[in-house]
Amino acid sequence: MTKEKLTSSRKMDHLRICSQTDIETGTALFDDVHLVHCALPECDMDAIDLSVEFLGKRLGSPLFIAAMTGGHPDTAGVNRVLAAAAERYGLGIGVGSQRAALEKPELADSFAIVRETAPHAFVCGNLGAVQLVEHGTEWAERAVEMIDADALCIHLNFLQEAIQPEGDHSAVGCLDAVRQLCKDVKFPVIVKETGNGISREVASRLWDAGVSAIDTGGMGGTSWAKIEGIRANERGAAGDKALRELGDSLLTWGVPTAVSVFEVAGTGTGPVIATGGLRSGLDIAKGIALGATLGGMALPLLSPALCGEEETCRTIDAVHYQLRAAMFLTGSPNVSALQHARTYITGTLREMIGQQPNMRMS
Repeated sequence: MTKEKLTSSRKMDHLRICSQTDIETGTALFDDVHLVHCALPECDMDAIDLSVEFLGKRLGSPLFIAAMTGGHPDTAGVNRVLAAAAERYGLGIGVGSQRAALEKPELADSFAIVRETAPHAFVCGNLGAVQLVEHGTEWAERAVEMIDADALCIHLNFLQEAIQPEGDHSAVGCLDAVRQLCKDVKFPVIVKETGNGISREVASRLWDAGVSAIDTGGMGGTSWAKIEGIRANERGAAGDKALRELGDSLLTWGVPTAVSVFEVAGTGTGPVIATGGLRSGLDIAKGIALGATLGGMALPLLSPALCGEEETCRTIDAVHYQLRAAMFLTGSPNVSALQHARTYITGTLREMIGQQPNMRMS
């Protein structure tokens, strides 16, 4: 099988496993975040403004439809449904890694359908850091052009790469490539992790490199260690047992999302997307109170998207209702006010973040 066919086939493996198997591990630690109840909210719940400013564009709410799929003809339907929801609610949306379509242009339609369906949405392209090192600004610009993207996400997925038999094991030059990209292009560059979080130290280096935003992609939701372990088990080829065991040993590796949000938000002035294990509007509210601007969801929207637009919209309505209720009960008439809502931090989260200067702890 050619490299291009391997990339496309892998996309379908990921989508199938995510939709049919329990692939969540660890905890994002949002249960340790407690929004302080306001007994006198002095605002109208039905008039609460969910809109938010992100990289120069006004979005309908802080819910960000995080990158899921693309790169195989059978993934176009899921992207169309998600894009229709993004257009309807004015949400930001990210596509899955565009590597497959950059290697094999006939697959571009599985990504381009997002912009075709959502002409007014904030759309984020997606390219791996390793591919950026190998192909430079040219591939980045092609990825943006493919879907007329408003921004480009550069994803970091080195735990996943370590477990894949076809994985890229060298991360040399990634930071320099990101820095050069930020200098070369006019569109915003977002760097995102894919399930293992971004620490304070890495965030500082990324801000210094010129990135416009950081997506935490923290530990506590979808586990690529688990997904790749399942793939290894299904193949059953020589060496796959060792890869499966490696995946099992790394199931809880990473920075929990709540910790990552807190650390990343404390290192720069750019917007932060809290992604990784968010499962409700309340989780989005907690992420915003910790310093995020948006809350990304992928897995909670995948099954609804496979069922169609109606189920997807029903799920988003429920998330928005939960978020609106949390804002009402903290006396936050808008997202800006929610960003200043007081929190009690308990348990493991309190232990991990410690007594930091920007902490709001009781």
